[in-house]
Amino acid sequence: MKNIYEIGIKKQKRPVRIVQFGEGNFLRAFVDYMIDILNEKTGFDGSIAIVKPISFGSLDKFEKQDCLYTVVLRGREKGKTVNRYRVITSVDRAVDGAETWENLAKLARCETVRFIVSNTTEAGIVLDETDKAEGIPNTYPGKLTKFLYERFIFFDSSTDRGVIVLPVELIEDNGKKLLDCVLRLSKVWDLPENFRSWITESCVFCSTLVDRIVTGYPAGESSDICSSLGYNDELLDVGEPFGLWVIESDRDISAELPFDKAGLPVIFTSDQRPYRERKVRILNGAHTSSVLISWLCGLGNVREMMLDDDTGHFVRRVVLDEIAPHVPLDRDSVVSFANDVFERFENPFIDHRLLSISLNSVSKWKARVMPTFRDYYRVNGALPPVITFSFAALLAFYSSSDLREDGLRAARRDGTEYTVRDDRNVLEFFVKKSVLDVDRFVAAAAANTGFWGEDLSLYAGFVPTVAGYLSDIRNDPRNALRKILTSPEK
Repeated sequence: MKNIYEIGIKKQKRPVRIVQFGEGNFLRAFVDYMIDILNEKTGFDGSIAIVKPISFGSLDKFEKQDCLYTVVLRGREKGKTVNRYRVITSVDRAVDGAETWENLAKLARCETVRFIVSNTTEAGIVLDETDKAEGIPNTYPGKLTKFLYERFIFFDSSTDRGVIVLPVELIEDNGKKLLDCVLRLSKVWDLPENFRSWITESCVFCSTLVDRIVTGYPAGESSDICSSLGYNDELLDVGEPFGLWVIESDRDISAELPFDKAGLPVIFTSDQRPYRERKVRILNGAHTSSVLISWLCGLGNVREMMLDDDTGHFVRRVVLDEIAPHVPLDRDSVVSFANDVFERFENPFIDHRLLSISLNSVSKWKARVMPTFRDYYRVNGALPPVITFSFAALLAFYSSSDLREDGLRAARRDGTEYTVRDDRNVLEFFVKKSVLDVDRFVAAAAANTGFWGEDLSLYAGFVPTVAGYLSDIRNDPRNALRKILTSPEK
C-alpha cells in the first residue's frame, strides 16, 4: 500500500502566516483542520509552520510525509453517525524549537507571519523568572518573548508587524496570563520599554475556549482505517465531529480570520465567560452529576449511560430542567449546545469510562454543579431535586472504610469492586464519616465547608432530603433512580 505522500496530493505553496507552538494531536485535528478549510473556502491563503517546543518527541514522521496527514472525525451529528476523512495540507513545515534557535529566528523574521497559536499544556503558560534569554529559553513564555523581541528588532519596531496570539491551553484567561508572562519576562531580561509598548499596542493576545475530543492516533484500528483510505498514514489523527472555538479579544480580529465565511464553529467575542460557563455547567456538570449514579446502577461508560432508559433520562432531565435555565446565554443556544452534548456522549467510537470521570468528584461537584444548585435555589426557593439526588449519589459512591495506598476501595451492589480516587484528606473524611448512620453522615458531609465552600446543611430540607435519597440508593440504586425520575418535574 502506498504512503500518503505517494498518492499524488499536491500542496499549494502558501505564505506562512501561522506559527504554531506544539505538534500534538489536538492542534492538528482542530486548528490545522480549520485553517485547511479556511484556505479551501475563503481567500485566507496561509500555511502553518509547526514548532516542536520541547526536546521530547520527533518530527521524523512530519518530514517523511511532507507534513501531510489525515484527520478522521467520527461520532453522532444531527441524529446520524458520521465518519469523515480529510487530508490536511495546511502545514508547510515542522521545525525543532528546542535545539536550534535559528529555526525560530527565521520565523520571527518572516514578513508574512501574523498569528501565533499554541498548545503547550496547562503547565506551559507559567512564569519562570529564572528562564534565560541567552540561547533557547526553556519555557514557552520565554521562547515567545524572545521570538517577539527578534521580530521587534528585525522590523525596527514597525507597528504593522505585530502578531495575533491565540493560545488554546485549557486554562481560564489563557491569553491574559500569557501576555502577563511575556511582559514580566521582558522586564526581568531588561528589554527596552518601547518593546513592551509594541507588544501591548501592536500585538493582540486573545483568550480562547476550545472544545473537541481528540483521541489521536488510533493504534488498534490504524490498519483498518488505512485500508479504507487506500494509503498508509503514520500521523492519522482521530477526533469527534463537534468543535467550538471561542476567541475573546479587545479588538475585532474576525475579518483577518474569516471563519464565518467557511461555516466553521468559531465565535468572536469581547467576553468568553458565558460560553465557558455554558460548557462547564452543561458538559462537565452533566458528567459530574450523572456518572456516579450510572456506575452504581451497573454501567461502565458514558455511551451506555446515555443509551440506558433510566440514566439517559436522568442526564437529560438534570441538564434541561435544572442546569440550562441558569446558563447566562439565550435559551435556544443553550438547548442547542445541550443537544450537541447528548450526541457527543452517545459517540459510538469513544469509550469514555465512568470511573475515569469519577476522579476528584468532590472538587468537581463544587466547581461544576454547585453554581447551578445555588442559582436554582435562589430562583425557585426550593432544592433542585435531581442535582440534590446527585449529591446523595456522590456520598453513596464514596461510602467505604477500606482506605488503601491507591485510594478508597468500595463495592457497588452487584459486588463489583472499584477504587475511589481523590485527595487524601477527602478520602479520610469518608472513611470516618460514611460508617455513621445516614442522618449523621449526611449532616457531616453537608456541613463540610472545606469541600463545598459553604455549609449546605443551611439550605432548608437539604439534609433530610439527601438522607432519604442516600438510603434509597444504598438499598437499590436503580429503584432509587426511577423513584426520583417519576417525581414531578418543575
